[in-house]
Amino acid sequence: MSGISPLTSIARAAAVAPPSGVTPSSTLLTGSAGASSDSFSSALSGAVDNLQQVQNKADGLAMQAVTGTLANPHDYMIAATEASLNTQMTVAVRNKALEAFNEIMRMPL
Repeated sequence: MSGISPLTSIARAAAVAPPSGVTPSSTLLTGSAGASSDSFSSALSGAVDNLQQVQNKADGLAMQAVTGTLANPHDYMIAATEASLNTQMTVAVRNKALEAFNEIMRMPL
């Protein structure tokens, strides 16, 4: 080998493409990877739709975990954590938007 360990090549490959089931950060605001939104409102709408899908997936896996039909409990933990992080990001964006609006409203005419 040319001085590159197998772990380094795996790490580089992981840095290029996210693992299956993981939403890249670019899709959190656009709702789909690589798609350019026409306006800010459509970007927010896509983010809310993505949040709803992630939460529905976590809810479905939670139901399977409770009924005992879930084969891999770690799938639920990953989905629940992803839903939690998406919710936190959505709340943070909302708070920043409200702060910006309030700042604009305080500007003198």
